[in-house]
Amino acid sequence: MTGGAGLSFDEQVKRVVPSVFNMISSSADHQQSEEAYNTGSFELPNPAGKAGGACTSAFLQQQYETGPEQTWVETLQEMRSVLKGMGYDQIPTLSSSRSIDVRSNPMHVVPPRSGRRRALLIGINYVGQKGELTACPNDCQNLLEYLLNVHGFREEECLVLMDDGLHEEPTKENIVNGMILLTKYSQPGDVAFVSFSGHGGNTEDLDGDEDDGMDET
Repeated sequence: MTGGAGLSFDEQVKRVVPSVFNMISSSADHQQSEEAYNTGSFELPNPAGKAGGACTSAFLQQQYETGPEQTWVETLQEMRSVLKGMGYDQIPTLSSSRSIDVRSNPMHVVPPRSGRRRALLIGINYVGQKGELTACPNDCQNLLEYLLNVHGFREEECLVLMDDGLHEEPTKENIVNGMILLTKYSQPGDVAFVSFSGHGGNTEDLDGDEDDGMDET
């Protein structure tokens, strides 16, 4: 970052990333995401299907059971406890555009006094391709139900991209356009919820902070 003489690191970050951006990823860098055979075992209300992302299902179970009063640490610890109890070794991890007191600050999907709510939900099973998955559209459906019923999102302001033959296809162009629409219409104080269920990948590490020389994507 340049032009930040005299500014704290947090102040410099705010110049580059004006929004408060929090991301929970399904696993640590050295791990792979895992699919759950039966999402009903996570005690989700009306799960969309048997298969689902294990981490997404653990997050939803934690949210339905506990609600928004837990801290970030408590949320992640409970998710990990649910996963471990079912035989998964994933470690959900948090990234943020702001410094967070993770032991004191509550984890809010929709912070108090927020404005309008929008969502972009992406699920890619890679149908007919090598490495085909089975759980990703179910994640989208379970998350959509959660956002609509628990947080008051409006269905017309939730863009769902899935390769199930029923929704708009999750092509690169459509995903990029979805991101552009989120940024175009969101105003300060609004909430933008984005989820991606599909394969991850790697790209060359350009700032030298990865031991293996690769950044996860």
